[in-house]
Amino acid sequence: MSSTCSTVSRALDEPVAGTAATARTWLLLEQPGPWGAKALTSSHLDPALGRALEAAAKGTGVRIALIRRPGRHADSRMPATRRVYVAHTVPGNVWLHSATTTDPARLLGLDYPALGRGEATSVATVLGGVPHDGDPLALVCTNGKRDRCCALLGRPLAAELASSGVDGVWEVTHLGGHRFSPTVLVLPYGYAYGRAQAHAVKEVLHGAREGRIVTEGCRGGSAWERPGQAAELAVRRAVREEAAQVLSVVRTDGEAPRWEVTVAHVDGRRWRVAVARGASLPPRPESCGSVLGSPARMDVVDVRELTPAVMAG
Repeated sequence: MSSTCSTVSRALDEPVAGTAATARTWLLLEQPGPWGAKALTSSHLDPALGRALEAAAKGTGVRIALIRRPGRHADSRMPATRRVYVAHTVPGNVWLHSATTTDPARLLGLDYPALGRGEATSVATVLGGVPHDGDPLALVCTNGKRDRCCALLGRPLAAELASSGVDGVWEVTHLGGHRFSPTVLVLPYGYAYGRAQAHAVKEVLHGAREGRIVTEGCRGGSAWERPGQAAELAVRRAVREEAAQVLSVVRTDGEAPRWEVTVAHVDGRRWRVAVARGASLPPRPESCGSVLGSPARMDVVDVRELTPAVMAG
């Protein structure tokens, strides 16, 4: 088989930290059938509704994606009711609500700015949503129309997880970073993983059930911009912190290609993390079929715990 963007990235051992999609809140709508490259407007969902949803979420911190159960997707049959999930991923206010709807247009009634701020009220009032009481969700990117790696690697992973009895497995339209396929997002905490294998995803889900974050293979938490993702993961690894919702990115100073990121622990400790944007060399394709380039990478240069005196200053 010819080289794909994911085989090249894996061979070059490209780091995955700091590459997750950014979203404070995720809105997921069940949409069976085939997906196009821009799934909200190129699936069996009404494209006018897809455009309206994109417009409603723009600039709010809410990211909308379509999901479907693992399996065959060539048919156009629509379920009578569709599953909807809404998850807020900012530590200290993490939640995951679920609902069902027979009319996807009802999603236009949600308060998107409020959802982006972490306020879930409209999920209940508009959709009748309730807090999700099941297992964490594992969203596997399988959209081959965006990149063939997502289909070649993502769909078998989703099928393997589902067939082995893992609850909460869905295929999802787009998580970014095709070259890190198979890519997985785990909710409610919102951490993304790259080059995922079934046994590793099961460990991540087991950790999420216990309120732990597995850092192996982790691309970052979606609540943060990419320098913050890399910084938070670096602190977790430096101090061997596994607990979810105890670390937050509270400040980011500087601009590309170098940032000083402040990461805070709920126990009062703080760290200053120097993050530099580098270029991945030698050149490689960011997606299958794209020209060779040097994808940006987030390199952690220094992790320094701040003393009380420095914090006061």
